[in-house]
Amino acid sequence: MNRIGFMVTSALVALALLSSMLFVVDQRQFGVVFALGQIKEVITQPGLNFKLPPPFQNVSYIDKRLLTLDSPDTEPMLTLEKQRVVIDWFVRWRIIDPSQYIRNVGLDEAAGANQLNRVVRNAFQEEINRRTVRELLAGKREQLMTDVKREVLEVVKGAKPWGVDVIDVRITRVDYVEAITESVYRRMEAERKRVANELRSTGGAEGEKIRADADRQREVTVANAYRDAQKVKGDGDAQAAAIYGDAFGRDPQFAQFYRSLEAYRASIGRKGDVLVLDPNSSDFFKAFRGGGSGAAAPAKK
Repeated sequence: MNRIGFMVTSALVALALLSSMLFVVDQRQFGVVFALGQIKEVITQPGLNFKLPPPFQNVSYIDKRLLTLDSPDTEPMLTLEKQRVVIDWFVRWRIIDPSQYIRNVGLDEAAGANQLNRVVRNAFQEEINRRTVRELLAGKREQLMTDVKREVLEVVKGAKPWGVDVIDVRITRVDYVEAITESVYRRMEAERKRVANELRSTGGAEGEKIRADADRQREVTVANAYRDAQKVKGDGDAQAAAIYGDAFGRDPQFAQFYRSLEAYRASIGRKGDVLVLDPNSSDFFKAFRGGGSGAAAPAKK
């Protein structure tokens, strides 16, 4: 029984020892084998590999993929005109030599990102100090990113190479600091309000001009229409007077009788009218008195 237990224990120890000597390198990683703190071997191909058990040899993994570093802060930078601007940027980089990277930078990607951030920020600060805001926004933006990338590569590939390659440097945003941005917005708002008020004033003046012209045209049209109406009315009255004159001239007594009837209609033809007259002494009712003296009656033919 003790022999079986010894064999099982020995097998477990051998299995544990074997597992500590085997390691797998992923296709997305570099495998770095350390022997007593020194780099023994760098494995670049994926697969199963062997090493001595700890503490004689250890393995560490470093990402070989394309990495992205985004600007971690929003500290303002000064342009050529001493304007404070905030920029957002990102860098695409990768580790190409794990040995140099570990010796000069660190054991993981975070160490490289921290140092690369410092270098990129200094390069941006130096280049932005040479340019105006207009150049940052339009004319020389591409040249700025090219110059920053060149300066960063000079550092990482200098006397102590980092073992990394910088693929691209890009600016995603250029903006004034918050205080200046608020001031710019206020100036823009004031300018828009001024333009709006100017347009309203111009529109109001044009509206008054149009209304005045319309009123003048209306007065002229009404005056012309009244003139034409009075002219037509005058012509009609003249023709009516001529017709009345011709008709009344043929029979004066009938004309007098007709005028009396018109006078009666105008005086007593409305409801509520009251006349206080003496029918015997007044000439107003002589047409009602028949053939008395002064009576006007139509002649019989």
